[in-house]
Amino acid sequence: MTTLNEPNRLSDLLKMEPDSYFGREVVTIKSSVALLMGTVIGKVSVGALTAVGAASVPAPAAATITASPVAVGAKVGVHRFVALVGGAGTASKWQHEDPEGEYAGVATGNTEYTGGGLTLTITDAGTDPVPGEAFIVTVTAAAGSGKYAQLTPAAVDGTADAIAVLLRDADASAGDVTDVIVLTRGPSIVVLEKLIWPAGISAGNKAAALAALEARNITTRSEV
Repeated sequence: MTTLNEPNRLSDLLKMEPDSYFGREVVTIKSSVALLMGTVIGKVSVGALTAVGAASVPAPAAATITASPVAVGAKVGVHRFVALVGGAGTASKWQHEDPEGEYAGVATGNTEYTGGGLTLTITDAGTDPVPGEAFIVTVTAAAGSGKYAQLTPAAVDGTADAIAVLLRDADASAGDVTDVIVLTRGPSIVVLEKLIWPAGISAGNKAAALAALEARNITTRSEV
């Protein structure tokens, strides 16, 4: 006997929605993979990061910093590299403070440094820097594309934050898909077991995503 599998219907996922005009949006799904109804979605809200290194005041005596550091996941704003150690025959040391003033690492002169989302080199030649002198690195972010994609907890483009639930299948494996309907706000109730998560998502990341949806008045209820 042939077994027939009935596909999920919207009513299997969405159990309460007083006003569809308020809670739904028509969006573009970013080229990625085929996504099924019920997939938890994030939005690409942050574009590529750009970092520019420049001497601060007072400028280190004879040290230079990479003009355009590589920035991947760095906090937007002004990062400071403050000289801790500088003396004849001694490799300089520079404490990295992020834009919120938090410790991010220590760079060693003439050695590539990676920390706090930045990769750069401070070259120390000639007269050594005096402790307290500093370099600054300014990180800016381009505008995000505004497209939507499956929730990706480790992402730095905005899709780490749960912002919507897909209300119909969208096969983005061959490119962007336009005119896709998603649920972006409530009051609404969706079935917890019908939500689709990225493979390997941790319990903590799932809980955070559910809390983010709840904050948008999208409530989950279990049918088990």
